[in-house]
Amino acid sequence: MLERIFSELGPWNWMVLGFALLALEIVVPGVFLLWIGIAALIVGAISLLIWDAGIWVWQAQVIVFLLLSLVSAYLGNRVMSGRNSQSDQPLLNRRSEQMIGRTATLTEPITEGRGRIQLGDTMWRVSGPDLPVGARVRVTAVEDSELVVEIA
Repeated sequence: MLERIFSELGPWNWMVLGFALLALEIVVPGVFLLWIGIAALIVGAISLLIWDAGIWVWQAQVIVFLLLSLVSAYLGNRVMSGRNSQSDQPLLNRRSEQMIGRTATLTEPITEGRGRIQLGDTMWRVSGPDLPVGARVRVTAVEDSELVVEIA
């Protein structure tokens, strides 16, 4: 049954495959199937033009499809890699790193190297030298979501 469908569709097989891959690209995350789908559509377009040519057997079609898939994936990678430009706010989603350089007052003493401060509306775990409640500290680094402080 499938053989009959494939033989009746002729050059449109590649078009169906290309559109199916493009539809899968919508469902599956990533951008990889887009380039393979484009390659299948190009092979489909070539097939519509030269379907009756003697050299355009299924083996040649598969080889052209594989080559076009590689070329389109490479070109797609080049196009997409150019989109990773530098942000004007590089620390936007790294909240703990935004705290470096800020000063605060200890809300809990630092004992055995651990304590807490409040910056904004958040209580932060801190590590540093043992200090009493109320001491002014400056954040110098971040280690494993814990702020490293020193005396301000």
